[in-house]
Amino acid sequence: MAAAALWLVVALLAARQTAAVLALPPQRRLTDLETWFGENGVLRMGGSLYGPGDSAFTGTPFAGLALRPLTRAAEQSLGVGWTFATLLLVVALGLVTVRLLPGPLSRRATLFAAPAVLVLLVVSVPVRNTFTLGQTSILPVLLVLLAFLPGRSPRAAGLLTGVAAALQPTVLLFAALLWAAGRRRAAATTAGTFAVCSALAWAASPADSWTYWLRHAAGAGLGASPDAPANQSLHGLLLRLGLQGPLEIGLFLLAAAAVVVVGLRRAARLAADGQWLTAVAVAGCAAVVVSPTAWQHQQLWILLAAAGRVGRRRADRLVWPVAVVLVMTLHRDALLPNVAWAGVIGENAPLLAALAAACAVPFLSRADPAWRRPVPGACAPPVPGAGRVPLLRSWPRPLFRPNLVLELLLIRVGYWAYSWVRSEAPGGRELAEGHGRQILGIERALGIDIELSFNLLVARTGWLEQSMNVAYSTFHFLVPLSLLGYMYWRRPARYRWGRTTLALATLLGLIGFWAYPLAPPRLMPGLGFVDTAHGPQDLDNPDFGALTGISNQYAAMPSLHLGWALWCAVVVWRLTPALLPRLLGALYPVLTAVVIVGTANHYLLDAAGGVVVVAAGFGLRWLLLGPVAEDRAAGAAGKAREGREDREGREGRDPAEGAGGARPDGADGRADEPGAGAEARGVPGADGAGRVPAQAEPASEQEPASRPEAAPAQAPAQAPAQAQAPEPEREPEPPAGVVTAPAGGPVAGAGRKGAAGRD
Repeated sequence: MAAAALWLVVALLAARQTAAVLALPPQRRLTDLETWFGENGVLRMGGSLYGPGDSAFTGTPFAGLALRPLTRAAEQSLGVGWTFATLLLVVALGLVTVRLLPGPLSRRATLFAAPAVLVLLVVSVPVRNTFTLGQTSILPVLLVLLAFLPGRSPRAAGLLTGVAAALQPTVLLFAALLWAAGRRRAAATTAGTFAVCSALAWAASPADSWTYWLRHAAGAGLGASPDAPANQSLHGLLLRLGLQGPLEIGLFLLAAAAVVVVGLRRAARLAADGQWLTAVAVAGCAAVVVSPTAWQHQQLWILLAAAGRVGRRRADRLVWPVAVVLVMTLHRDALLPNVAWAGVIGENAPLLAALAAACAVPFLSRADPAWRRPVPGACAPPVPGAGRVPLLRSWPRPLFRPNLVLELLLIRVGYWAYSWVRSEAPGGRELAEGHGRQILGIERALGIDIELSFNLLVARTGWLEQSMNVAYSTFHFLVPLSLLGYMYWRRPARYRWGRTTLALATLLGLIGFWAYPLAPPRLMPGLGFVDTAHGPQDLDNPDFGALTGISNQYAAMPSLHLGWALWCAVVVWRLTPALLPRLLGALYPVLTAVVIVGTANHYLLDAAGGVVVVAAGFGLRWLLLGPVAEDRAAGAAGKAREGREDREGREGRDPAEGAGGARPDGADGRADEPGAGAEARGVPGADGAGRVPAQAEPASEQEPASRPEAAPAQAPAQAPAQAQAPEPEREPEPPAGVVTAPAGGPVAGAGRKGAAGRD
């Protein structure tokens, strides 16, 4: 069922992409294809391929020679046939990619691999750009992957790779990979095929071949300016940094040589290890870096690098593939905020990903035990019972700290998605103001319409107005992020609970923005409200000056300011039993409610809506996953301790004593204080760690073994004669159901007072 749903997603995405291209106006549809085959296209006119102007061809002379026969077909059905052909190439590329995945694959992985790969391909920037422009960049990638399929003969592999290199010269790098991987016959065939194809093109169009290979240095000077942000090659980066002339060329050649050497060596090692897909991706990333120009439709190699496995811990395994997928599918503003230093990184994110894949990322070898079985982390036991709650009963409940880089990426992308959805929510002025009048009418009927009088009081009081403006713009992000940071570092299981709950509450808030667009009090005309933070707004201007260009101003219901503040209060209450932090946490949402009303940003009913979505977020998280993993681990520890004490009691020992007479309090950490061992309670013969030497056998076998007072009385007399070495301290057993791992993060101990006992 899940696999069928995934295939349905593939079909819907493909249909959407095709419809999006065909629905464009003719002047914006398949712009590169129009340049080649249009009314004044270079392939139709029969002149030089590389003439001046925007209509110049940017492919190789062999590509122009191969495309000329398609001119008549393109005239008859320009766009439709090309779009569906591109779609078929994407499907073929996805299926071949799955064939190259290193095995053995589980049945579940085999079932989901093909649709998952196709989804990633369709939503990626290179494929979307290929659809929009009408480019042919998918074909060289497909030919290379076909050449590296298992069982491919050297001759066929060389022919496929050589044709791909004739279409895209940087693919010649794969001839070096074939040679380094020991497939020298295939490498020689690749070079020969490339030479033959280029010679045919030279014979057919000698002037164009001279222009492309010599005048423009293998096409380096064709197309758009190489310093454009879309050019994600090392050459483009150096130009954007301001380097020019011989210095830039020298640095580029030196750096490119280093990348080629390192990348090919890494790719050869991966090929020898049987990871052909990752090897091809690494070599392709090196080709992207060293190419004079690497436009968006030529960056598909970077996405293939997500197949490499990185990280020995299970918590780290998803970092690399998620980062690559995000870089190759989202706009740079989604990855990093649009500020000076972050903007440079975001603008060059594909190039940095290609450099990392080619030269730095430590891909695991298949001989490494962690390649197939990454080191797991500690998890809480599953929720017992046969009820319907939680719905995701078998879902793992980790106790370890998640990977920080992955968390930061997901938080950043999640906030970008939240901002985008909020800005796209319906925001018609008349509808939003009508809802505002509804809210005011309800509050008037309830006798709680205090917003106007309180807002005017704040506006008349200078220090109060400034304080509330600072609180409104600062605490909304500072306090939740501080709590998330503390929980991540000190209470990992509680962090997962808090992060998931906050995300669910925010998602419900977005639904509210869409379902009920609402003008805040400061944007209600003619009522006298004062916008204390932004100043007077020109309500006669439909855009309200520059303010509405920043975000959707009609997203007032529910108030996530109040909702996030309430979330902070609940989190603080669960984190500590101390009175003062709990009191401050409880006052924070009250202060927030005062601020949002005083600054005319929300109504009181907005605050009530914020309470509802946060309560629903906590409830939905509990419905899906049940109790917090930290609480489950503490409960399991308590039950294990009670069971151990019951067994020891039935065996005739004091439940406070361990096997061999040693009291385990000081050994396994169940005591509340360090001095709670046997010596601290006055047990004779105990050492400083609370261990007691083993006692001699009783004088009579008929003496009841259940007389605890007899052993202490005999111990002083018998100890000199029958002294024995104290039994070594035994490691405490973990509670039943808790899985521990060396590198998985905090271990769920039976008596951690700091983590589980406080709750």
